[in-house]
Amino acid sequence: QVQLVESGGGSVQAGGSLRLSCAASGYTYSRYCMGWFRQAPGKERERVARIDWRGVTVYADSVKGRFAISRDSAKNTLNLQMNSLIPEDTAMYYCAATGFSFYCPGVYSQYSYWGQGTQVTVSS
Repeated sequence: QVQLVESGGGSVQAGGSLRLSCAASGYTYSRYCMGWFRQAPGKERERVARIDWRGVTVYADSVKGRFAISRDSAKNTLNLQMNSLIPEDTAMYYCAATGFSFYCPGVYSQYSYWGQGTQVTVSS
């Protein structure tokens, strides 16, 4: 059974940094995609960043140059380093993963596994 558990959220002032982590248990696919999504109150869930089994990364335009996604296969964790945070980054952040997949889907409905979310709040 696959379980994703996020950690690292919190409150920070604009310009600050946070590092999110997602511990994946039972996730052993050889071809896969993992990513971070976020959802602010009253808004749709949006993709933030994703990484595939080859290490290829894709970022939303709104976070390019500020966020970095990485995967530690030895520890089976997914990380999101967030720098230069702005109030618009305030949201619940979710870790997500596909089943066996050669590519990274952009639509959140195509991810089979989800964490419970971790709150990120950026104050101005």
